[in-house]
Amino acid sequence: MALSHVRKVAFIGTGIMGAPIARHLMDAGYHLTVYNRTKKKAAQLIAQGATWADSAAEAAKDADVVFTMLGYPNDVEDVYLATDGLIRVTKRGAWMVDLTTSSPQLAHDIHDAAEVEDKHAVDCPVTGGQMGAEEGTLTLMVGGTKEETKPIQPLLECFSSNIFYFGNPGDGQTAKLCNQVALAGCMVGYAEALGLAQQAGLDRHQVIEFITHGMGNSVAMQQLAPKSVDGDFRPGFLSEHFRKDLGLALAQAEDLDLQLPGSETAFRLYDLLCQVGGSKLGTQAVSLLYQDEKTTKAAGLDWSLLDVDEYADDQKDADHKDHDHCCGHDHDGCGCGHDHDHDGCCCGHDHDADGHADAASQQG
Repeated sequence: MALSHVRKVAFIGTGIMGAPIARHLMDAGYHLTVYNRTKKKAAQLIAQGATWADSAAEAAKDADVVFTMLGYPNDVEDVYLATDGLIRVTKRGAWMVDLTTSSPQLAHDIHDAAEVEDKHAVDCPVTGGQMGAEEGTLTLMVGGTKEETKPIQPLLECFSSNIFYFGNPGDGQTAKLCNQVALAGCMVGYAEALGLAQQAGLDRHQVIEFITHGMGNSVAMQQLAPKSVDGDFRPGFLSEHFRKDLGLALAQAEDLDLQLPGSETAFRLYDLLCQVGGSKLGTQAVSLLYQDEKTTKAAGLDWSLLDVDEYADDQKDADHKDHDHCCGHDHDGCGCGHDHDHDGCCCGHDHDADGHADAASQQG
C-alpha cells in the first residue's frame, strides 16, 4: 500500500510520543485525522493541517490506516473492543496499528477480532523515548511478519530507524516487555551508582563520564543519568507508565512460571516513587529515592503520602498480584486475562465512552 493508495490516516492519542509520530506522518505527505481526549494536546497538529475528530470512532471510521498510542491495556481494550470501538467502526480492509506498550494476549485477541471483520490489526510498540519520536528514529517491534505487514511498511518507516518483525500477534508486545526488563536494570543500576558516588564524595558528572567509557555504559547512563544529576526530572517517558510496563512483564513472567527478581525490585522502586508523588515525573526520577528529603521535596515528592504499613504488606505479597493495578487485568479470570464485559471498565475508573486517548498516550 504505497502513499497514493492510502488516502486517509487516523491517529488516536497525541501525547508526548503520539504527537511527534503523527507529525512525521504528516511530513511524509499523509493527511491525518486526529483525536485525543484533551484537544489542546493536538492543537499543534491541527494548526499544521491535521483534521480534528470529536471521538476515536469518528477519527477512524473512514481511515485506511489507524494508529493508536494510548496509556494502559484497559484503554486499548476499550478503544478497540467496545461496542463503538475500532474493530466495529473501521471499514473493511482497514489496518489498525497499536503503538502502545500493552498486553501480548490482548494484542492477540484484537488481531483475531479484526480478522473476523475482514480487517487487520497489528501490535507495534516502540522504544526510543520522546527524543526518538521527535527525531523519527524509534525502534519498532512488530507482532507480525514483514510480508504480512508490507502494506503499512511505508508508514512505519516515517518515524523509525529500525523495524523488527517478530512473526506472530502479540510477539511485538512481548519483545517490548523484554526491552523494559533490560532497561529496568540499567535505570536502577545507574541510580544506585550515583547514590554511592554522592555518598562517597565523588563528582557524579565525572563518574558518569568514566562509566560511559566502560562496560557499565548504557543509553540510560548516557542520556538520563546527567538529567538526574542536574535535577531535571521532566518526563520523556512517565514513571507511572514504566511501572505499568514492568507490571505487564512480571505478569507474563508469572504466566510462564519464570522469576524476574531484578524486575521485581525495579517494579517496587517505581511503585514507591509513584506512591509518593512521582508518577508524572520522568523515569530518571528513580534516582530521587537515593537522595535526602530536602532534594526529594524540591522535586515534588511527598513522603507523607506513603502508607508505610500498607506498602510493607504489599511487599510481602510474593505472587505478583500487586501488579494487577498496573497492567489492568485480572489473572484469575477467563484465562486470557481480560474482562470483555464492556458495561464497565476493569481499570476501576469511570471513563467517557470514547475518552481514553488522553495524556496517557505517552509511551516510550
